[in-house]
Amino acid sequence: MKLRNTLREHRKAAGLTQAALANQVDVSRKTINTVENGVFIPSTVLALKLAHALGTSVETLFQIPE
Repeated sequence: MKLRNTLREHRKAAGLTQAALANQVDVSRKTINTVENGVFIPSTVLALKLAHALGTSVETLFQIPE
């Protein structure tokens, strides 16, 4: 299953680099990169941490395509 995400757009709008966001949620920069590129589907915990760090909801960051 493919997961659509807007992580890159929200991260850039927040003025954060991949490394800065990774540091905030305690993962590697490569993890952020693979999530942004749709290679890796984040765990529930990571999705919640990302949403919190970016001041948005999980549903705003990640959607299941129709």
